[in-house]
Amino acid sequence: MIVFRLLSPVLLVLMLAMPSAARADDISATARGVVRVVTIAMDGEQVVGFGHGSGFAVAPNRIVTNAHVVELATQYPDNVVIGVVPSEGAKSYQGRVVAYDAKRDLALIEFTGGRLPPAALYTGPVTEGDRVVALGYPGNVDLATAQSAADYIRPTSPVRSEGGFSARRSLSGVDVLLHTAGIARGNSGGPLLDGCGRVIGVNSAITRGEEGDSSFGFAIADNELAAFLGAAGQPYASVGIPCTSIEDRLRQDSDADARAATDAAVALREAAAARAMAAETERAKAREAAERERENFMALAGLLLVGGALAIGAAGLFESRGQRRTAIWCLTGGGITVAAAVLVFVFRPSGEPMLATGTAATAGGATAAPVVADQALGSLVCRLVPERSRVTISSTADVPMTWGQGGCMNGRTQYVAANGRWEKILVPEEEQTVSVLGFDPATRTYTNTRYLMSAAAMEAARAARGEAPVKSCTADPIATARVAERVAAIRATLPPLPNEKLVYRCGVGG
Repeated sequence: MIVFRLLSPVLLVLMLAMPSAARADDISATARGVVRVVTIAMDGEQVVGFGHGSGFAVAPNRIVTNAHVVELATQYPDNVVIGVVPSEGAKSYQGRVVAYDAKRDLALIEFTGGRLPPAALYTGPVTEGDRVVALGYPGNVDLATAQSAADYIRPTSPVRSEGGFSARRSLSGVDVLLHTAGIARGNSGGPLLDGCGRVIGVNSAITRGEEGDSSFGFAIADNELAAFLGAAGQPYASVGIPCTSIEDRLRQDSDADARAATDAAVALREAAAARAMAAETERAKAREAAERERENFMALAGLLLVGGALAIGAAGLFESRGQRRTAIWCLTGGGITVAAAVLVFVFRPSGEPMLATGTAATAGGATAAPVVADQALGSLVCRLVPERSRVTISSTADVPMTWGQGGCMNGRTQYVAANGRWEKILVPEEEQTVSVLGFDPATRTYTNTRYLMSAAAMEAARAARGEAPVKSCTADPIATARVAERVAAIRATLPPLPNEKLVYRCGVGG
């Protein structure tokens, strides 16, 4: 609900804001994309009306709020200015309405000159009694704390309140969520979140408690918001994975990593055992063949010796009969045959098998080629493993990659060896996220551990990163050492716990 009050003249200008300490949790991460939406009605140079509501980013430069928050701006676009006041930073921005749905009480505002971290819609089921959180700028808090009109256009963190989801109802033909999170005038257009900071509704109205009646809040339901954004042609992030605490997910995934590593080691041992068995079988066959060959040579030597001896004996017989020429030929042939028998015997095979290099017989031990950290795997498709992942805002689409030797991904991104896997820390220039990317070739597991950071924390991370690295791979140990140093420096700026961990299983063709 928007409230107009008469104020002294004020202009929407750039203002410095006191930095606010944001907790490193999911709600605080979403809060960085929550804004105050102010409307200033002008009569010439004089401010004649002022009101405000709340809103949240669904794109870096687009805000969702209630239609009634910006109703006057749509009716009198030349006389009413819309201001978008972020939760952090040093600027406020002027906006304009680009989509408006009075029935659903939703509007889409576009602004220029800055970027905000978008929130994601939760598309899964919400159960009665589930914890919900409202973020926004309640007017009663502003009345108690604002010192001047300038406080309404100075970036400051939104107010959070918690409650429970009560029921899904229909209000004037629009699906709404009934909840008990405390909201007031000024919360209009702010998000209603689940415990993981995903948007499940847009706060729009409250009931008035009379004679002891409880107060309830109404939020435009997620399906109505999705339909509104779809009709406006506005893309948005959505997540359907149920909410799990990051501590539980990290603990469970650590166990899963250990099991995967054990399974990989068992598979390697079984493969090694199979290779060893195949090698032993081949060796036995080769030994048997070698022994047969040796025996054949010895038998041949024996036959030659006997033949030679018979020829020499025949030479004596022919000599006694006076047949000298025949005797000489028999003696010569017998001598040659005996000599051949001696040579065959001397150079007979040893009986030990001769195995060719590269056969299964030589691949059974340490010379085998299992999947190792420095092996090129080629083109892979990595698919999310939902039961091992915690997702609050990220896309869950497949991740294609080409894994090369020496930690080279896609031929242009250099990873460094760390903790038994390859790692890379991504610090983008525009987004307020830091991603720790990891790949384990042994288990073919790819992970993206994401930290949703405040503006100040991102500046520290970018400073630790230094100049954006050139997109190329290198085997130069000095260059990879520099990459490792940057990774360590960036790690020092990260909070103790991430917001998301996406785990993928990779394979050829997925």
